[in-house]
Amino acid sequence: MDFLDFHHHKPNQIGIYNLNLVEEIPAGKFSIGLHPKDITEHWKLDFEKIKEISTSENCLAIGECGLDGLISIDEKLQSEIFQAHISWAEEIKKPIIIHCVRRFSQILHFKKAKVPLVIHGFNKKENIGKELLKAGFYLSFGKAALDNLSLQKLIEDFPIQRLFLETDNSDFDITELYEKVSEIKSISLENLKTQLWENLGNVINYG
Repeated sequence: MDFLDFHHHKPNQIGIYNLNLVEEIPAGKFSIGLHPKDITEHWKLDFEKIKEISTSENCLAIGECGLDGLISIDEKLQSEIFQAHISWAEEIKKPIIIHCVRRFSQILHFKKAKVPLVIHGFNKKENIGKELLKAGFYLSFGKAALDNLSLQKLIEDFPIQRLFLETDNSDFDITELYEKVSEIKSISLENLKTQLWENLGNVINYG
């Protein structure tokens, strides 16, 4: 069984490729969304293109999209666009891959979405992770989990049915991450792979 890379930027990787608006629709599985840093005055036109592309059978999720406290884009506008992604995802029944930087309390306001919400690249404190779990979010962990002891502690206690693993845009072999999480959670590598594919099936075929 292949290693599922939940969120990545490598076109030939097994998992969900983060498609850029200017790229051709790939042969493999992908997600499409407007990253907060890519918001411009023409965002409505960009979003219409996202809506069109996202109806592709190979599009498994909407995103990455979300909120970012480190960029200069107006926060109200970010929230408006994020809500637009959620509303569209609800309409076409696809999960959301969320980018969140320093805006986790605001992200919690969107917890009543009618589609699965997955925070990608989670690398924050254990209490934030537990709060997100309680609110119904899934968490996807990346390279930081290889060395961050706080993240490892969170993963140890985190329900395996609510997590994913990813490379994002980091240059490393996702096998390392699977091996580390397998060790942390005292589960075989094969069982971990099976569970994460099952998790993907659950968020795609929710309800």
